[in-house]
Amino acid sequence: MRTKSIKQNKINVVTLGCSKNIYDSEVLMGQLKANGKNVVHEDENDDGNIVVINTCGFIGKAKEESIDTILHYAQRKEAGEIDKVFVSGCLSERYKPDLEKEITNVDQYFGTHDLPNLLQALEADYKHELIGERLTTTPKHYAYLKIAEGCDRPCSFCAIPLMRGKHRSTPIEDIVIEATKLAEKGIKEIMLIAQDLTYYGLDIYKKRALAQLLEALTKVEGIEWIRMHYAFPTGFPMDVLEVMKREPKVCNYLDIPLQHINSELLKSMKRGTTHEKTTALIHKFREVVPEMAIRTTLIVGYPGETEEMFKELKDWVEEMRFERLGAFEYSHEENTGAYVLEDDVPADVKFKRVNEIMEVQSQISWELNQQKIGKTFRCLFDRKDGEYFYGRTEFDSPDVDNDVLVDAREHYIKIGEFIDIEIHEAGDYDLYGTPVKKLEKPTSLNQKRK
Repeated sequence: MRTKSIKQNKINVVTLGCSKNIYDSEVLMGQLKANGKNVVHEDENDDGNIVVINTCGFIGKAKEESIDTILHYAQRKEAGEIDKVFVSGCLSERYKPDLEKEITNVDQYFGTHDLPNLLQALEADYKHELIGERLTTTPKHYAYLKIAEGCDRPCSFCAIPLMRGKHRSTPIEDIVIEATKLAEKGIKEIMLIAQDLTYYGLDIYKKRALAQLLEALTKVEGIEWIRMHYAFPTGFPMDVLEVMKREPKVCNYLDIPLQHINSELLKSMKRGTTHEKTTALIHKFREVVPEMAIRTTLIVGYPGETEEMFKELKDWVEEMRFERLGAFEYSHEENTGAYVLEDDVPADVKFKRVNEIMEVQSQISWELNQQKIGKTFRCLFDRKDGEYFYGRTEFDSPDVDNDVLVDAREHYIKIGEFIDIEIHEAGDYDLYGTPVKKLEKPTSLNQKRK
């Protein structure tokens, strides 16, 4: 057994799951730093003596990853390699009694609304005045900005309301303050996230106020791209399209999970829409903002999905030609509305259907990308990896969408900068191009002295 260190405690925050969890970890870290704590995010040396695991509990695979991570650090604590382990987030909110019973070598479990209590356990005070103060873990030029918490939708397959509670919008003035502070740190792109962007404002303003929020954010100096993630199709506020069309800062991009297109399944899913209404909505988007890139996600293998229903979905994907699309296997989650239904689509069939949808989408993406060859796009560059610089157009969000690659052996790109790139080659999901204006690589100090 190792002896206790006399060094200051070092808190290592480990984040699992979606961008909303990343945001929550950043808020936690900002609070800890304001309390004078030594805090790091997913420390590559893994030498923090206190570990906080922000878990995901959305679907089966995410839950498995969260449990494996908890077990890993609990075992390290048992071996004397770390002093304390705390678990927070969605899995802990949803299964706290079970976790406390099964994994006892964790110091304490906290839910999604327990930030003050978690801070207290870490010997820190919750500071109410820290609006917008957080330690961002993303690259220095973009950040996620959560505009609401929780969800009021009754979707039968979804456990988010169980873990995040009812919808609660953040006031516009607080979001603007946070965006301003991000811009002062050099952030150029903000991605608006929530369980449901469409519902924004209804609880505090008694009307849908996403368009008003966008208008306010376009006035923040330094922010050049504003991107929207996770809109709900039913009740979508159409005035948002007018702002997107009018304001250059609002990316021609919308992430709107549609989940399925068969009306019978949509009714069972409690999505509040039909095949006809969904199709009409997408056509309206493209009519008002023809340049818009639409990202959607689909669920296959939902209880009762027949081959005919799946074919309807597959044919519809071919017809709609979404710019960005992801497909996922249905996960049978306890305490959700669909849990009373029989999970009657075999796992191998679910797997096969996901692959079929993604094969269709791969072809669509390739065809759409071929149309970009010879055109010039303003791109924001995120990183250099191997022999390429990786950037994105306004039609692409980090980690989930297409990349624009520039050969680093022939060209120099400054990370975090906007560069005009002419596309000369395109694959299924990647574009290859060259800068319209050649950039000179900075000369090193040694070279300058010569």
